[in-house]
Amino acid sequence: MSGVGSTEPHSSDVPASPARHGERELLLGLADDELIVGWRDSEWTGIAPLLEEDVAFSSIAQNEIGHARAVYQLLAEDADALAFDRPLDEYRCAPLVELRLLDWAHTIARRWLYEEADRIRIEALMTDPDPQVAGLAAKIDREEAYHRMHAELWHARLRDEPRFREAVAELWPYALGVVTPEQRAELAQRVGLDLPSDKLLLGKERGTHTDELAELWDEMTMVRRSAPAGAQW
Repeated sequence: MSGVGSTEPHSSDVPASPARHGERELLLGLADDELIVGWRDSEWTGIAPLLEEDVAFSSIAQNEIGHARAVYQLLAEDADALAFDRPLDEYRCAPLVELRLLDWAHTIARRWLYEEADRIRIEALMTDPDPQVAGLAAKIDREEAYHRMHAELWHARLRDEPRFREAVAELWPYALGVVTPEQRAELAQRVGLDLPSDKLLLGKERGTHTDELAELWDEMTMVRRSAPAGAQW
């Protein structure tokens, strides 16, 4: 399969369909999150601290990008154009996924927090009145089961380590930016953490971007931007 991602069940059985503006923004945020976190996870391929984690993170990254593609296809005829041809300020990803984390404790803390937040929004989308949205959310939910198990196993392994606890505390305000304000209390309950002050959320909510995203956007769109207009891939 060519283009963004390669998880197979989504490309043909979920045709593009128009969405209400609010729902479109929600779905675009989900797709952008999955694309960017998949890209970030792929950066551990070949350098993870354990050999099996090279395989695990590569697989998770591929799945996340495949989910992004499936949602982009729900929103537009050309998933690759939606993924790569927008200017930087049109991306709706949460700052949590943009961060380039260079140590394992922070990477696992993000994966655990992200999976808990992602589960909440996917569960909500599974009850969407649009059958295409609900059906796609159900498929993504089944595939995310492995990601959650992986994150939970690492959380159980590291939760008493001071470096991991510090990483969770640092990333927790960012994690709240993944879900809607109405879902934050539920997320706090699931992960057993207190909601931070509004001041700590500044610059960490969806709608703002980190400096790291600009560098990543330049890297992941470089080839398409360098090709002549109308190039066929």
